[in-house]
Amino acid sequence: MMLNNKIALKLSLSFALALIIFSIIISGVFLVLFKQYTVDLHKMQLQNYAQSLAQSLSTGRRYNGMGYGAHLYFSSEIMGYNVWIVDENMNVITPRNMQHHKMMHANYTFSELPPNASEVIREVFQDKTVFSEGFSDVLSQLTLTVGVPIKDANGKVWGAVLLHSPVEGTTDGIYQGLMILGISIILALIIVLALAILFSYFFTKPLTKMKSVAMQLAEGNYQAKCNIKQKDEVGELANVMDLLAGRLDEASKESLKLEQMRKDFVSNISHELRTPVTVIRGSLEALCDKIITDPKQIDEYHLQMLNEAKFLQRLVGDLLDLSRLQNPDFAIEKQELNLNDVISDVVRSARQIAKNKNININIDLKNPNLKISGDYGRLRQMFLIILDNAIKFSFENNKVDVLAKNDTIIIRDYGIGINEKDLPHIFDRFYKTHGEHNKVGTGLGLAIAKQIAERHNIELIAQNNFDGGAKFIFKIPLK
Repeated sequence: MMLNNKIALKLSLSFALALIIFSIIISGVFLVLFKQYTVDLHKMQLQNYAQSLAQSLSTGRRYNGMGYGAHLYFSSEIMGYNVWIVDENMNVITPRNMQHHKMMHANYTFSELPPNASEVIREVFQDKTVFSEGFSDVLSQLTLTVGVPIKDANGKVWGAVLLHSPVEGTTDGIYQGLMILGISIILALIIVLALAILFSYFFTKPLTKMKSVAMQLAEGNYQAKCNIKQKDEVGELANVMDLLAGRLDEASKESLKLEQMRKDFVSNISHELRTPVTVIRGSLEALCDKIITDPKQIDEYHLQMLNEAKFLQRLVGDLLDLSRLQNPDFAIEKQELNLNDVISDVVRSARQIAKNKNININIDLKNPNLKISGDYGRLRQMFLIILDNAIKFSFENNKVDVLAKNDTIIIRDYGIGINEKDLPHIFDRFYKTHGEHNKVGTGLGLAIAKQIAERHNIELIAQNNFDGGAKFIFKIPLK
């Protein structure tokens, strides 16, 4: 709830600040546009009226049935305009000295004219319609002065009409507009705050759930899931967290499995080491204590200790090979070679092993051009491990087939096959099957073969045959 309150407050303040800034900008734009609109409208009214009055004075016609004096009196008293009729010599006649239906001339000082009147009159006598803006000395109110030329029948300017009037209504209009704008801003703020609180609740609810899931993941509970179904960035983040939880769960299970395999490996190695060490120690004690004196028995003891020493040597060698091959910095010497030569060499060596079980090894090399860039010794070791494994799990008086076709090499036996539960793990490190046919060995051979295959970009697959036995398939990247 603390997270929800903080985010709701931040969102509300952000929305409110954005709305206030927006309102200030809108208010400024409104003031400028409204003032300009009022001034332009007043200018147009003054210009129309001044041009109408100048046209009446030019033609000498009566204006709505009134004489010029009455017309000027109407403009001044009723419409609120200050009107001057100025001749070429700057003599003016004002509505104050006019009688109804009668125009009288009187001279006035130049100071009674509007500000900047001289410039306006000068341009009017150049046949121009001129505007001048200023401010009232009393109210500091914007005033407008328009000057329109009066022409005779020949188009010569003989006088000027000056209209002077304050621009009224701008202040009241602005105040009224600002009041409406202020009320609108207050209402908008209330609505925005309410919506911000509402949106923040729906926005922070999934975030709170994701925080809870993240805490569970940190505590090691990789089964935790967000299960948030939203088609937005929050939903994508939740899906990524669920994917991360799944990956962490898989990694945890894999780590536990590897740890168990490591323990099993240590247990197996300890057992494998204990047996030959015990045999060697017992034999040496018997020989040193002169318990065995018969020369024939002494030779048997020596032979037994030699075999156990060879087993220890093989075990240590396998461990070193696996360690080297798993190290990416360990370089193997590659050269271009033909795999047919490697396979033929391996089969010759394996036939010596197969004699003990009277197993025949059939070889069929249909592709004479199995060229590859590789390490001859390591490839020979890989094929020999697989072939030795096939002989080990074959029945006596049986056969093993070695077939090379296109880019595929298959080594197949007709023995007991591979248990289905063991099949996915036979290439794993530290994994060893148990049974009558696998009493001898460390369980490292297939792992070493797999590592050699990977270092040569060879795909190694193990399968069971539908009619019995197992087969190992090599997919060779031919040059």
